[in-house]
Amino acid sequence: MLVDEYQDRLFIGGKNLIYSLSLDRVSENYREIHWPSSSQQAEECAVQGRSTEECANHICALHRYNRTHLLACGTGAFDPACAFVRAGHQSEGHLFHLEGHRLEKGRGRCPYAPTSSFMSTLYGGELFTGLYSDYWGRDAALFRLMGRLPHLRTEPDDERLLKEPRFVSSHVIPDNEDQEDNKVYFFFTEKALEAEAGAHALYARVGRVCANDMGGQRMLVNKWTTLLKARLACSVPGLNGIETHFDGLEDVFLLQTRDNKNPVIFGLFNTTSNIFQGYAVCVYHMASIRAAFNGPYAHKEGPEYHWSAYEGKVPYPRPGSCASKVNGGLHGSTKDYPDEAIRFARSHPLMYQTVRPVHKRPVLVKTDGRYGLKQIAVDRVEAEDGQYDVLFIGTDTGIVLKVITIYNQDRAESMEEVVLEELQVFKVPAPIVFMEISSKRQQIYVGSESAVAQVKFHQCDMYGSACADCCLARDPYCAWDGTSCSRYYPTGTQAKRRFRRQDVRHGNAAQQCSGQQLLGDASGQAEERLVYGIERNSTLLECVPRTLQAKVVWRVQRAHDGRKEEVKAGERILKMDIGLLFLRLHRTDAGTYLCQTEEHSIVHTVRKISLEVVEEERLDALFGRDYEEEPAQRRPCPAPGGLAHGWKPWYKEFLQLVGYSNFQRVEEYCEKVWCSERRRKRLRGAPSKWKYAHPQERKARPRPEHNRVPRQTRAGS
Repeated sequence: MLVDEYQDRLFIGGKNLIYSLSLDRVSENYREIHWPSSSQQAEECAVQGRSTEECANHICALHRYNRTHLLACGTGAFDPACAFVRAGHQSEGHLFHLEGHRLEKGRGRCPYAPTSSFMSTLYGGELFTGLYSDYWGRDAALFRLMGRLPHLRTEPDDERLLKEPRFVSSHVIPDNEDQEDNKVYFFFTEKALEAEAGAHALYARVGRVCANDMGGQRMLVNKWTTLLKARLACSVPGLNGIETHFDGLEDVFLLQTRDNKNPVIFGLFNTTSNIFQGYAVCVYHMASIRAAFNGPYAHKEGPEYHWSAYEGKVPYPRPGSCASKVNGGLHGSTKDYPDEAIRFARSHPLMYQTVRPVHKRPVLVKTDGRYGLKQIAVDRVEAEDGQYDVLFIGTDTGIVLKVITIYNQDRAESMEEVVLEELQVFKVPAPIVFMEISSKRQQIYVGSESAVAQVKFHQCDMYGSACADCCLARDPYCAWDGTSCSRYYPTGTQAKRRFRRQDVRHGNAAQQCSGQQLLGDASGQAEERLVYGIERNSTLLECVPRTLQAKVVWRVQRAHDGRKEEVKAGERILKMDIGLLFLRLHRTDAGTYLCQTEEHSIVHTVRKISLEVVEEERLDALFGRDYEEEPAQRRPCPAPGGLAHGWKPWYKEFLQLVGYSNFQRVEEYCEKVWCSERRRKRLRGAPSKWKYAHPQERKARPRPEHNRVPRQTRAGS
């Protein structure tokens, strides 16, 4: 997925296809290029025992090559290939076609297998990649290809450089104003040679090479001479100094700042433990990464020794440094480096110092097991009380979490995670595999294996129509402007700034909304509902708070009792995110239920639900009489030509139990559900021995077809 702000386009690599979508509306004005594997490629791939899916051309790399062309690379049925795509200027009407006469071999530029891990970045006409470069997926390597500089790669079969890595992301980050000192940073996970606990431990890594590396003159010819790597730690401090580590790197996002030399790096990690599954987000500053690469090298004297910091003499120029003016300018290229420096770099690629995150801990930890976190994108926004980094996290269920972290120095430097939204992006839940953002358009683009969606950063009006609702949401994009919850802009007239209400850090709505309409709609009344439940059956009283931070408390007022008591959860009653679930309804459960939210000392009654319980004996009598009649007498639907004299559908008798409010709407619904021509024919030939089953029996036998009502159409839904 490639966001191109210059062309106002979103380019997507798919299976046998490349798409060009509008950044403003991805579903309109799109174009596509069909680029399948050749018949010969597909045939040879199938002969090797690969599936039809694997033998397609999966587009794995898309880069802006220049103002008129994209570079695209695909797996080509296990025969990687690259091509240039004419994308054109804006004035050229969004040209979009493949220049087939310029096809090039893609080995080293794109993996063979569509499921293989891969990373690439294009800089100065040079393509830097990390991938498994052979057919069988055994040769893991870092490459530089395409441009005027010599093609380089890591030495094969050297586990000190790479040991079964999983490649995640790569980026060019300048260290200073000297472009000859620019470095390419690689983020990946690999088996750690230095791990004392066991040979199979996985560590997250950040590696780097000089973009202008020319390889060695006598050693490491056409190989990297400046490759270094360090451990990227993300852990939660525990008791007695024992840390819980998140060592598997899922995704990396670089948040650009005004200083292009110091982006903020967000890493999304998972646990590699068999004991529990968890995820964390850690934030790193470039100063910490550079400090690790400028520190001591990791060293091991022999197989029986432990890893330690190298304390001997380090050769000049320092191994891993670039041939540049800031490093003295004594060497025109790495080919001029002395053999001693090359030899040391070859045997000491690992740094001893671990890169630690900001605050020495994650900014977000998820161990509830609800879903796996897969992708991350970040936007920095100015609010009334400071600057916040809004995290958009894609999950394996198609949900995007919108989260901020508040760092409280006043409370022992604790962190508060605030989940602002949980957005279900796709109609059919599917893992999110790509996420890109456009801060210019305030939108995020989300991709699964079969769909693409665009989501706004903010939708302030969904937080309600009152000041407190807006403030309690704690969304840095939104503020109360006196009449509605709307987009917050840090600039504006003094009068507008004075009237806005926002408190992201504390969510103190009582203070912010003094003199304003505090809660609810203009009427100030809670929504009222009437729900019927059948004794000994399950029933759900639905209620969802407007903000995810609110604590929901249920209170009940029984009939003929003025007291309101809190509902206690137990084996029979469960408090869920979507409401109060009765697993087995008792007739004593009847009453008026208040769904109240408590947040920052503000109590708000969101919904008032009157629960009526239909007693089982009455239902048994109704169904028993109905089904004990002769088949010709218990027709659930009108016969063709109208109702027989003196007969009425059985569901009208059921209506007598629950009352005749909304009778016309219920009548229309029941006619539609039970009285369609297809159901009439089915019921006409159905066996006549069915009897009403008690709830205990229903677990083992299906209900009759005409009793299956979708959940969303039940009373109270």
